[in-house]
Amino acid sequence: MTKKLLPAIFIAAALLAIPLSCEKEPVPQPKPEEKPYVPAPLKEGRVALAYVTYWGTLIPDARIITHINYAFAELYVRNGEYQGFKLQGNESRFKQIVDLKKQFPHLKILVSFTHVVDNYDNIQGGGFSAVAKSDEYRKAFAQDCLEFIEKWGIDGIDIDWEFPGLSWSGAASDPAVDVQNHILLMKQLRETLGSRYLLTYAGYVMDKRAVTGGYRYIDVKAVDQYVDFVNIMTYDMDAAPKHHSALSDSRAYWDCTRAVSAYRNAGVEYNKMVLGIPFYGRHSYSEKPQSLNYSAILALDKAVYKIDNWDSFSKTPYVTKSGVFFCGYDNTQSIENKANWAKGLGLKGMMYWQYDADDAKGTLRKAVWESVMK
Repeated sequence: MTKKLLPAIFIAAALLAIPLSCEKEPVPQPKPEEKPYVPAPLKEGRVALAYVTYWGTLIPDARIITHINYAFAELYVRNGEYQGFKLQGNESRFKQIVDLKKQFPHLKILVSFTHVVDNYDNIQGGGFSAVAKSDEYRKAFAQDCLEFIEKWGIDGIDIDWEFPGLSWSGAASDPAVDVQNHILLMKQLRETLGSRYLLTYAGYVMDKRAVTGGYRYIDVKAVDQYVDFVNIMTYDMDAAPKHHSALSDSRAYWDCTRAVSAYRNAGVEYNKMVLGIPFYGRHSYSEKPQSLNYSAILALDKAVYKIDNWDSFSKTPYVTKSGVFFCGYDNTQSIENKANWAKGLGLKGMMYWQYDADDAKGTLRKAVWESVMK
């Protein structure tokens, strides 16, 4: 090839590189940024309560919570003798939660006591049933609670005895005396804590019931005079193929409407009731998975599961697996429906189990706050 031909070749190549069209390719546009979430203003006297667990990893967004019940502390009982209590899990987790009060002075923090033994150095040696039987142990426990509250600068105690007169998760029980002794325990706690600190309890969806040899559950009217409010556990009231937390559903074993009515009929005022919301779906009590957190429901394989079904009778969302009912759960719409109904009656607010079960956006937590406060 001669040197004379080279310029001509370069010119031809340059001409071929020129686009035939003068149209420009569209410039990618940035996605519009989501507006920062601004919570509805707090309304004094209303409750949006979160159970926050020791095994959780998230630091709660205290802008959308009025109360945190820290789960859990457990009783130490050996051979029926009360020996004190300890937090479950790592104390540093509890400190992180308590430190929220420095930035959010409106926030109330309570430690919740469970009937379940979880710490490696503890055994099921009688639990609440043993402690509540003895005047000495009731006073000792109440005094320990007061000292714990004052040491940590928290706001109160929540008692989650599930349930007096009933063995559950290996807990000791005595149907002949548990229900009455539960009343005495709450009475002693109120006397020791005084009016300065909060006292609440996690309540079953029914009033006390007569059984062979005595009673089970809680005498809600007798206890009412000693507590600031009750967190009614309006979930796990049935399992698939029925809804476990329906607002109203005659097909289910129980529902929110009947639970609240049971408390009111027993003499508890609406303004001392807090309605429970599950951040999970209940599939079964025997088959795995027994339950699925809301975040796990959203992550289900859409080729197998359909998660956006709606039951117009109970106004409840549910999941189907290959077309078959798998579990009922709560979403933003059912939470709003429950909140509107609860506020219409004059309930104090809503609580939920548990904080970390929500999705990464905090969809359900925000729905509870907005529904309670609007």
